[in-house]
Amino acid sequence: MKTWGRQPLLWGLIALATVWMLVIVPLSAAAAPYAGYVIDARNGKVIYSENANTRLHPASLTKMMTLYIVFEAVENGEIGLDDMVTISRHAAAEPPSKLGLRPGQKIRLRYLIRAAAVRSANDAATALAEAIEGSVPRFARRMNRTAKAMGMTRTTFKNAHGLTESGHLSTAHDMTILGRHVFYDYPDYYNLFSRISADAGMKTVYHTNRKMLSRYRGADGIKTGYTRAAGFNLVASAERGGVRIIATVFGGKSTASRNAQVAKLLDLGFRKADRRVAVARPQRPPYLGKLDHAPVAIAAGEARPTYAAKTVRLATAAAVRKSLRPKPRPGTALDPAAPLRLAATDDAPKTAPEEDIAALRPEARPEDAAGSVAGVQMAEAEEGTLPEVVSRVSTSDGRHWGVNVGRYPSQYKARQVLLQTALSEMSTLDGSLRKVVRRPTGFDANFMGMTRETADTACRRLQARKITCFMIGPS
Repeated sequence: MKTWGRQPLLWGLIALATVWMLVIVPLSAAAAPYAGYVIDARNGKVIYSENANTRLHPASLTKMMTLYIVFEAVENGEIGLDDMVTISRHAAAEPPSKLGLRPGQKIRLRYLIRAAAVRSANDAATALAEAIEGSVPRFARRMNRTAKAMGMTRTTFKNAHGLTESGHLSTAHDMTILGRHVFYDYPDYYNLFSRISADAGMKTVYHTNRKMLSRYRGADGIKTGYTRAAGFNLVASAERGGVRIIATVFGGKSTASRNAQVAKLLDLGFRKADRRVAVARPQRPPYLGKLDHAPVAIAAGEARPTYAAKTVRLATAAAVRKSLRPKPRPGTALDPAAPLRLAATDDAPKTAPEEDIAALRPEARPEDAAGSVAGVQMAEAEEGTLPEVVSRVSTSDGRHWGVNVGRYPSQYKARQVLLQTALSEMSTLDGSLRKVVRRPTGFDANFMGMTRETADTACRRLQARKITCFMIGPS
């Protein structure tokens, strides 16, 4: 009888302990469905698939699409990397992970990009969405339009950050497609996703999955995600010996177990992938512009339109890819056909390979322009009838000096040189305005918005590297 009398108390204690464990260990994370998918990134061949088409919560994998659209907007002149974005109350109020933005604060677009890519900051992602399309619902419509164009047939976006929302769903298959497009369509920005840390203006931010990047040989991106409903998600890309594999996992039980599973899948990919295959890049979706603009069809090889007639705020991806080659990460080999993985941001490597600089050295300047400020500054009447192309926006703050790094036969070549020179001498050229000015005999490559002292220092440093440079005085 005594034993029977104690049973209700015993069962009560067990029930209480069970409830307490559910509070401490979120059941939703442990119960999140698993899905996995592995492809050879070079040709899209499927190597492994499990529940890959099951619609699940993507969590912060969503930010790959957010950033993809931001890269598209920057490339096509909708917005510039140095444009100031005003933070709304809605963006500032987003829950962590966040950068800590304040309502009314102004911050450069490039810092929001870094915070979203490296720290997975939700406030930064929302601010990016509002900066591009004016509101999150409109931006989500653009996300869905882009997803459909990529063939992401089982994905629906409702927000820009990936926090759990009814109907906000994707699949391991679709997110792998998106990761491959990020790599091939915007290679200039790809290394953002492999940075251990980055300057986000307000603070230095650190990568959400530093362990995977540092411990798995060849790993160089792409994006993590976690919510209770989703579990621990990851789209990872790695390159070894010219072979690139992309592996996606949904529903990991923890960061460690997810990383271990992704490592196994990447290993599987490298074992099964053919050593030598032809690279077949995914077809880039057409650029359709903002939602309130009529669709713009861009044929292969055509120049993409900009919203500002005289301003192109970022050197085109094609120019960057042809002019630069990245240094391989330790333990990796670069596929000669692989695209550039260098972010067009102001904390790119401080120096560039000398052979790259040498290849871009200009021909000798015409006698009428060499060594003369007057020669560099052509008649204003000419400038009024010939277009200027600005490759980067900068505020001069009363700085009226600049430097010229040569005259070139084409606008394309001049922009190449400006970008390469900016990377080679960032300590003095950072913050300057890159400007291509058409002249009767060619295109001048200029850096403007500098003080006299900065311009002089920049020229001295460039000339020491045998790079042509002339100072330009105030007009």
